[in-house]
Amino acid sequence: MQVKTKVIVISAIKFQEKSLIAKCFTLSHGLKTYFVRDAFSTRKSSQKIAYFQPLTILEIEAVHKNKGTLENFKEIKIGTPFQTIHTDIVKSTIVMFLSEILHYSIQEEEKNESLFIFLETALFWLDQHDEITNFHLILMLEITKYLGFYPDVSDTDLPFFEMNEGVFTLFHGLSALTEHETNLFKKLIDLKFDNDQKVFHVIERQLLLKILIDYYSFHLDGFKRPKSLEVLKEIFS
Repeated sequence: MQVKTKVIVISAIKFQEKSLIAKCFTLSHGLKTYFVRDAFSTRKSSQKIAYFQPLTILEIEAVHKNKGTLENFKEIKIGTPFQTIHTDIVKSTIVMFLSEILHYSIQEEEKNESLFIFLETALFWLDQHDEITNFHLILMLEITKYLGFYPDVSDTDLPFFEMNEGVFTLFHGLSALTEHETNLFKKLIDLKFDNDQKVFHVIERQLLLKILIDYYSFHLDGFKRPKSLEVLKEIFS
């Protein structure tokens, strides 16, 4: 099947000397993995390594065999040209971290157009703004809406958040946050990208990041702690 679609690059690993295997989240078909021949070649190529930096948005033409094997590109071009994401050290660290989060979160080859549009819009916002210290926290929480485990916010007046059930509760069970952690989490739920980015202290952001990673671990089979987590903490320390 010949396909024209936008994709977000989730990860890319070198294969042999000159090629890549790229995992991409596509607008039209969900998660797909592509074989990129001669990405490291010195000759002029339409499939260069620079296209496959984390969370780059591409427009592609591809042949999808849909047999669970590697797919192949026919043509690639930049879909949304970023101005700052891959040159700003803070932003590039954020997208490296978020690409790992998405790598372990999006598992199915199922179309999820609403998630794709949300991610594309959020990345464009990141590219255009400088006050971004809470961006990764807000994004991780918002992604849970599209993956099916966004917190039930009908009882946010209750003092504890139960991680396993995703609800606010009157009792402090084994998998519940403390009252202090719950209050921070409630504060995060109310945040939008354009809100005051200084609403949390460094220690509070690190605690929220731990809470979110634990929350993902409760709800996603095979979710792993991102390797870039320590680099992200260092950037925001």
